[in-house]
Amino acid sequence: MVPPDQVSLTRLYSGLETAFPITLQLPPDGSNRRFLALQRGQILILPSDEAATAPLATFLDLSPRGMEADNGKFEEGLNGFAFHPDYASNRKFYLCYTMQKPKRLVISEMQTSASDANAADETTERVLLEIPLVNWNHHGGNILFGPDGFLYIGVGDMSKRDDGLRLAQNTAVLNGKILRIDVDGRDHGAYGIPADNPHADGDNARPQIWALGIRNPWGLHFDATGRLWCADVGQNLMEEINWIQRGGNYGWSYHEGRGTFVLRNEPDPEGAAFIEPILEYDHATGLSITGGITYHGKALSNLEGAYVYGDFVVGKIWALQANEDGSVASNTLLYTSPIGEPEGGKKKPKVMVKPTAFCADENGEIMVLDWNGGIYRITPAP
Repeated sequence: MVPPDQVSLTRLYSGLETAFPITLQLPPDGSNRRFLALQRGQILILPSDEAATAPLATFLDLSPRGMEADNGKFEEGLNGFAFHPDYASNRKFYLCYTMQKPKRLVISEMQTSASDANAADETTERVLLEIPLVNWNHHGGNILFGPDGFLYIGVGDMSKRDDGLRLAQNTAVLNGKILRIDVDGRDHGAYGIPADNPHADGDNARPQIWALGIRNPWGLHFDATGRLWCADVGQNLMEEINWIQRGGNYGWSYHEGRGTFVLRNEPDPEGAAFIEPILEYDHATGLSITGGITYHGKALSNLEGAYVYGDFVVGKIWALQANEDGSVASNTLLYTSPIGEPEGGKKKPKVMVKPTAFCADENGEIMVLDWNGGIYRITPAP
């Protein structure tokens, strides 16, 4: 029996075309504008009227660039968008997207038009970093600025499955890592390397690496204490949530979750010090984790400080309360998506809400982005 929902999802902007949303960001300029990024390459500015049927403006449209392979693999396209902490004065923002021929992950800087605050100026684009890709999946792409002012980048292992190229533990490549760069520096070409990065001293590892042993990070979040949360999508058995530490190794592909990765089934390397996830769940519970954010709104006081996250495949949402030592105080199922009829000749029923991101609005309330095109706010249950 499915337990009753602890919260409701209230639909917003139901008349807008918002296919494949990946993040919603508020610029740090006091304007409270909502910028909605769609994986096919558009960034829309949403009106303050949540019943509006048209966007306020199309801020940017990268769709003509051919970011996706011809067969339209769904993990390709625009996967990351973040504003510079000093956006109010420098108008800079950052993108992470895929390109083809050669297949690669691109992290770039761009500026808003000097004459129109609701339009990006594509002529200002400055490519910071390109990471070669082989496959269409497991490249991550979430980006965000930390409280230290540096840009953090989640990059997957690039394998179709099994970490076939064994990249997540290879510090000579950037795949399967959390990266950290200084977008205002120039000591490493187009950007800088923070002096306290684990490999900034010039050893044989790539200096951009902040942490390693990651499979497919989807959902990076800094909480109010400065702790970095990372949801890592599993393969055969386990989905996991990690607290990312400087130089931490999170085990993939020797481990999946807390246990040995069954398809590799190899002993840990001598001297390995893998960090276990603070929470894992098996594939009887969900199949693809979507990372969330910690709640600091007012409508749901019982969720204060909870990390709210979900599962993309089964449409569930949970609230995790963690202790300071990383142990779980509680993990409460908040919401289970309704199931609709199969579509387009498919045999499986349609999950009505497939969360791709959890984002805070200007009041700290959580907005849930749905791969099916919906935008929702988490509200108290009736």
